[in-house]
Amino acid sequence: MSVELKPLPYSEDALEGVISKNTISFHYGKHHQGYVNNTNNLIKGTEFEDATLVEIIKNSDGALFNNAAQAYNHEFYWLCMTPKKMDVPDDLPDDLHGLIEKSFGSFDSFKEEFIQKASTLFGSGWCWLEMDTDKDLIITQRSNADTPLIHDHKPLLTCDVWEHAYYLDYQNKRADYIRKWFDIIDWDFVGSNLTKQVHDLTEPCLENSEICDYIDDLQEENEVNT
Repeated sequence: MSVELKPLPYSEDALEGVISKNTISFHYGKHHQGYVNNTNNLIKGTEFEDATLVEIIKNSDGALFNNAAQAYNHEFYWLCMTPKKMDVPDDLPDDLHGLIEKSFGSFDSFKEEFIQKASTLFGSGWCWLEMDTDKDLIITQRSNADTPLIHDHKPLLTCDVWEHAYYLDYQNKRADYIRKWFDIIDWDFVGSNLTKQVHDLTEPCLENSEICDYIDDLQEENEVNT
């Protein structure tokens, strides 16, 4: 089973004003594609050749883990964003809004903690909103290719803070990128992750594929609004 680079759920210029077409073109077409290609090359002739991406991540280490986890993290990141304008926090799904208030006191407190942790993660990595094994929401700083999947946590939202995610648009001003990034978060997708199982992003886009149905819906909505 090969890992696929799935189509973006929106056009490369759909997030202009926050993330440029130039950044997405390099980020998606070069960096993300590279992780997918490397993963496929590394699993050839191994026990992982017919494994799902999630299985590879949970059972590998070294170069294979790094590339597989980065392939997963990037696919998840693209789905966390939308060109659709949302009135936050009023448009948050009710169950998500309630859990955020329970865990962080208010949406504003959650936002500031997320921005602070994403801005101060040393080096490259990801900032995640996760549900831990006690069903609590937590914000984590995860370096390099680290991912909630290997900690048995459910991923809800992630922001890529590797320099390739923002440097063409914001240079060294990571905090500026993260603050503007909050304007394009797809809170419907974040809320849906509370009830869904962990997404297996190697799943081909078949008729009953939830993840691909979601991408198709976003693409159709973007076409209507452009």
